[in-house]
Amino acid sequence: MSTETDVTTETVGTDAGEARITWHPAGRARLVLAVGHGAGGGIEARDLQALARTLPAHGVTVALVEQPWRVAGKKVAPAPKTLDTGWRGVWPALAEPGLPVVSGGRSAGARVACRTAAELGAHGVLALGFPLHPPGRPERSRADELLGTGVPTLVVQGGNDPFGRPAEFPGGGFRLVEVPHADHGFAVPKRAETTQEAALEIVTGTVGEWVASLG
Repeated sequence: MSTETDVTTETVGTDAGEARITWHPAGRARLVLAVGHGAGGGIEARDLQALARTLPAHGVTVALVEQPWRVAGKKVAPAPKTLDTGWRGVWPALAEPGLPVVSGGRSAGARVACRTAAELGAHGVLALGFPLHPPGRPERSRADELLGTGVPTLVVQGGNDPFGRPAEFPGGGFRLVEVPHADHGFAVPKRAETTQEAALEIVTGTVGEWVASLG
């Protein structure tokens, strides 16, 4: 596991502005897991932080990527096209260690990873809380983004995610794992059988096993 002293921050210029990568390095890394945040928050998200704490001990360097709009202090995310531009801009820095890079993100960040995976040569895609549709609007499906990654893809989805419950997802070339009782941010109610700690352990355990299976 990386320690606080190991963690480094790198600013990267992109065509969408300056992005920022916070590196949580593994001692003997076999790949890089790059994860971006959603449209309503940053890399402080509970699932992203849990991955950064846990996976370096298992040979995975975790790179938490902040999109330019967050680095600039803005509160509203730009259009998807601009998010994709920011992600493309940081990719050379993510690939710099010379290791396979798994492209990932939560919510809007997951959509970015899906849309750009093939062109960037991602080793796989991790979609945390994939927003299959806007809440209450199942007819506005974004399944085509998920089905079009062209690389091994893992979806980790809360059982009560209003942006798409696991049962709503179509069949296709991806693996889907449910976090029982969890919402879009993997928070679970206090009355739920699954504790918050257990929910995050499902996330980190599932991601760790899947990444290891990629070789």
